Parts: sequence; structure tokens; C-alpha cells
Amino acid sequence: MEPTSGQRKAAFVVVVVALAGLGIFLLRPTASGAARPGAAPSASTHPPASTQPPAATSQPASTPTAAGPGRAGPASIYQWLPFTARDLASAAAVATRFGDLYDTFSYSEGAAGYVQQMRAVITAQLAAELARAYATPGVATPRTQQKQVSAGAASISSLRAFGSGSITFVVSISQKITERSGTSRNTTEYAVTVTGSGTSWQVNDIELASAGNT
Repeated sequence: MEPTSGQRKAAFVVVVVALAGLGIFLLRPTASGAARPGAAPSASTHPPASTQPPAATSQPASTPTAAGPGRAGPASIYQWLPFTARDLASAAAVATRFGDLYDTFSYSEGAAGYVQQMRAVITAQLAAELARAYATPGVATPRTQQKQVSAGAASISSLRAFGSGSITFVVSISQKITERSGTSRNTTEYAVTVTGSGTSWQVNDIELASAGNT
């Protein structure tokens, strides 16, 4: 059945009112500060502050402090020894002097003359032992027959042993022998023991270093 003219007018009015209401809703401003769902963030929005701690500032490496004059230096080895540096030097000088004279001799001198040159640096007991050895026929006869003249020169190789009032050095003695048949040289190491204290030392024993002397 066809609608009447009045019905068509009423329907037209309803449609107009509905469209007007929809337009008002769409054009209404949003609440302040509230973002619409799906809306892109504002370009003026600041990113959140970083929670990372600031980078540490590089500091120059510290320079080691030089030891001041008041700091203790290295310990002296002589604080653990029964003699001082001066004592050791004096004992070494006696051992070296003895080494020079031990292999210095001439076929023209007897045992007494040989020992006499060493009296100041050897004990009386060692002097007697050296005199007997020098006069031994098996040593004295070839020396006289060959007209041997010997010159010795000594140097200390090492310190072997020490105790209270006693020091043993390894002494290297170079010997030059001139005789009828020509000239020869040889070097021998001896263990030379000195006894005494301070600056007063004397040699009381000599042995081949290979035999030991402690």
C-alpha cells in the first residue's frame, strides 16, 4: 500500500534530524589531553629521559711516586755475616798476597828463604809445613837440576766457606816457570783458608780446590 503524503513528510523529517545529530557528534571537540584511540602521537612529544648513568670521565693515569729519601733501601748482606765488608776485603788481600808468593821461588834459595817471604801472611804452623814440602827431595832435586825460577800471580775466584774468625777462598794461581828446557805456564785453583778478625788475618791452610777445604 502506498504511504500517504503525511507519512512521507514525517519520514523525511526523521532522516534530516538523524543526519544533523550525526554531524554534531563528529564535529564535537575531544576532551583536553585525551588522545583518540588509534591516533598517532604528537610530534612535540618528548622521549622519556634516559635511565643510563652518564659515562665516566676519563682520568689521567697516576704517576708512581718516587721513593723518598726517608724510605728504607735494600738490606746489606753484611748484616747476616760474621764480618764486615772491610774485614772481607782485608782477608781477601791476605789470601791474594799469599797466592802470589806461594808459586814464586828460585832454585837458588832454600826452604827457609822460600818461607821467609810469606812469614807476614801465614801462621807458624803453615810455615813449617810449607818448608818441609819445599825441601822434599822429589821436589827439590828437579828444581835445582832444571834451574827453575817461578813467578806466581793470584786472583780470587769465589768465596767457598766462612765462619766466626775463618774464611775460605777459592784462589786461582797462575804460574810462569822458566827452566833449562824453556818456559811453561799453568794455572791451578786452590782452597785457601785465612783465620783472624778485623784487619788482622793469616793463612793457615792451603789445598787443591778440587780436594775441598771447608
